[in-house]
Amino acid sequence: MKVENTQVQMRKGILEFCILEIIARGEVYASDMLEELTQARMIVVEGTLYPLLTRLKNAGLLDYTWKESTSGPPRKYYTLTEGGQEFLQQLRLTWEEVQDSIRIIRQKPSANGSSLPVPL
Repeated sequence: MKVENTQVQMRKGILEFCILEIIARGEVYASDMLEELTQARMIVVEGTLYPLLTRLKNAGLLDYTWKESTSGPPRKYYTLTEGGQEFLQQLRLTWEEVQDSIRIIRQKPSANGSSLPVPL
């Protein structure tokens, strides 16, 4: 079993959360979102982002507006809907719960009684 496969699955599992967090800061162009996700090592392939944006839009969590661009065709800028903001709030609570659960599991002493410090 390769650790890389599990790492990819972990990242995929939180990618929607990260996308919503980025959009929650204000309207954003998909290309800028892609750049941020790439820099954060959350996304490797450009083709991953657009289907997720479509799915989130179809679920009523995102909206978009077209804006003219000085350097080409109009651009699509994404924002969260009210439902998207509520959805993100629930994900934030879940994220906190998951972090707490992992911290509890990692800090439990080993069978020999030792406990290693756990950075999170």
